[in-house]
Amino acid sequence: MTAVVRKSANPVWLILLLLVLGSNLILYRTDFGGYVLSGASGAVVIGSLIDLAIVAPLLFLAWTRSITLKGFLFGAATGLIAARFLIPAEWLGSYTPITYIGFAAEGAFILLELVLVVSLFVYLPKIIRTTGEDEKPLLFAFPAAVNSHIRSHPIIHAFCSEMLMFYYAFGSWKRKPCLNEDAFTLHRNSSHMAMQMMLIHAIIIETIGIHWWLHDKSLVLSIILLILNVYSVIYLIADMQAVRLTPSVFGSDRLYLSLGMSNKMEIRYSDIEEVVTDVEKLSGKLSKDTAAFIARDFEAGRPDVLLRLKHPVSATLFMGIRRPHRAVAVRVDDKDAFIRRLEKELDNH
Repeated sequence: MTAVVRKSANPVWLILLLLVLGSNLILYRTDFGGYVLSGASGAVVIGSLIDLAIVAPLLFLAWTRSITLKGFLFGAATGLIAARFLIPAEWLGSYTPITYIGFAAEGAFILLELVLVVSLFVYLPKIIRTTGEDEKPLLFAFPAAVNSHIRSHPIIHAFCSEMLMFYYAFGSWKRKPCLNEDAFTLHRNSSHMAMQMMLIHAIIIETIGIHWWLHDKSLVLSIILLILNVYSVIYLIADMQAVRLTPSVFGSDRLYLSLGMSNKMEIRYSDIEEVVTDVEKLSGKLSKDTAAFIARDFEAGRPDVLLRLKHPVSATLFMGIRRPHRAVAVRVDDKDAFIRRLEKELDNH
């Protein structure tokens, strides 16, 4: 299955999608729609099923710039399920069994994903052993070990991200950062850690206040917000630990850049086209296709180095989401040593 990626999102697809969904909503949930249906309900229902199961998924995939067979099938199943709840039973009539195909397809997708998740835990001992034998930083070694034992899948990437988050939040406090001649930190000359701590304190104070206020008004909503805030605190703690314990590392054939749980990238030296260190060229705004490895600070941070790539290279973000970039901006604590080491590796490759 090959994804078709467009350079820029076209709002026309979104407008058409909203028109399709809105017209069907008006058709079945307004008095005007009831008047239309009274004349030719069978043909209209067939048209709505085509809209929701075929047209709407295609428009959504075109808008999101990624048309895949799997995405279309998932969207078609979702559309059939939506039709079951949108179209009243008296109008759906003999077409009701068609909507059950959507439920069956969704069930099959969910079952497949559950099988993948179960296989992740079955192979977990081997994955941990492979991770321990790998010389790469843990943030890179663990996902690579998972991919070597289990078929790559978005839900697997998401679970890997969550497992790493809980490890860094609760199981990494005895570890110390491995700082040697190959490692370079990105956060020590910034206020990154202080800002993370401020966010954690703000969330805790907000949780106490809002949860107390909402508890008597809506118990369910207060519990949901409590869970989300607890998750946010765990994530921020894990992110701090990941930043502290995982500096950027020069490997044998590539550079491992990382800045927390949701920003990491492997760049082969052979994929680097140009290294820009000119202060004037780095003072402007970064383009959208530039990955930024710049620690948070109270003032806007400028990169020390800009790496222009020969072709797009993917960076791994939150939940294992991957996004291609044509350039990488880096602000490093020891700028001169980093540039010397980078130029040395480029000369050797």
